[in-house]
Amino acid sequence: MSVDLHLRQSYHYDLPQELIAQFPAQKRDESRLMHLKCGSREICHRHFRSLGDLLHPGDVLVVNNSKVFPARIYGKKDNGTPIQVLLLHPTKESDTWKCLVQPGKRVRQDQWLTFSDTFRGYLYAKEDDGMREIRLEYRGELFSELEAIGHIPLPPYIERSDIASDKERYQTVYASEIGSVAAPTAGLHFTDALISALKEKGVIFTELTLHVGIGTFRPVKVDNILDHNMHSECAEVSAETAAIINQAKMEGRRIITVGTTSTRTLESFFEDGTMRHGNRWTDIFIYPGFKFQVTDALITNFHLPESTLLMMISAFAGYHFIKEAYAEAVAKRYRFFSYGDAMFIEL
Repeated sequence: MSVDLHLRQSYHYDLPQELIAQFPAQKRDESRLMHLKCGSREICHRHFRSLGDLLHPGDVLVVNNSKVFPARIYGKKDNGTPIQVLLLHPTKESDTWKCLVQPGKRVRQDQWLTFSDTFRGYLYAKEDDGMREIRLEYRGELFSELEAIGHIPLPPYIERSDIASDKERYQTVYASEIGSVAAPTAGLHFTDALISALKEKGVIFTELTLHVGIGTFRPVKVDNILDHNMHSECAEVSAETAAIINQAKMEGRRIITVGTTSTRTLESFFEDGTMRHGNRWTDIFIYPGFKFQVTDALITNFHLPESTLLMMISAFAGYHFIKEAYAEAVAKRYRFFSYGDAMFIEL
């Protein structure tokens, strides 16, 4: 049956509510791992701790080392009305951030919000594609202040408040560069012990940074996905990482991206047959028809219906194969989304 791959509705699937993971697996690498072999269209079922069985010496695993910060802060207007602010990323103006505000209709004019005795912000009423700007005033160092008053910004499909353990579990074990408002969730399954075992096998780990912002998780609302506007996110590839990837490509070794953020970054920085290094904003939108130049295999979680991330993996593995795999994941009761299970997709 013919499917129009430019229609948002083509990426819909039915998901029972109880399969949306509300908490992580008891141990990171105990999550399940669906193995997709695109060439033979085989689907195998494993656990993440057995990832080493699928990797070869010389494979390069590319991880996103961005660190989630407590970006959700709760404040009050002068009249006591509670307002929730989600900080997204800083602007060029000192201590001024792009943000989302709830309830936005309660802020119709520029005004101060108080978050604590030492932290407040001047919120501007003007909206730009649903986002506002807020100028922060605080004592000390910003991220230290946010650690004291902020909350881990769990996605809305996790229908509970954040708890103390989320500060550690909604974070990869290799996170080091502060700046994300959502975790690069494919990396949540790795443990220090698993990473050590893979390195002993000869797997090469290298890092890049993409600070996950609204661009990654904003829903597609237009019927034709070509009309979707991707927001830019800040990404960085070091000279060392670029050299490792270029050497591996030259020698025919596999590049395996951990997460869609790593994939988007590499495909953004690959130009004229070479992996470039540097720092840039990327708004790359990958959907079926895209020609991957870097990625040979991909580790990823299960994604929301009609999302840009589902469109990306459909471009990588093939639309119909992904539809088949997701139907099997539902039938076999895999756990979905950020705290859910994972896939290993190889061409």
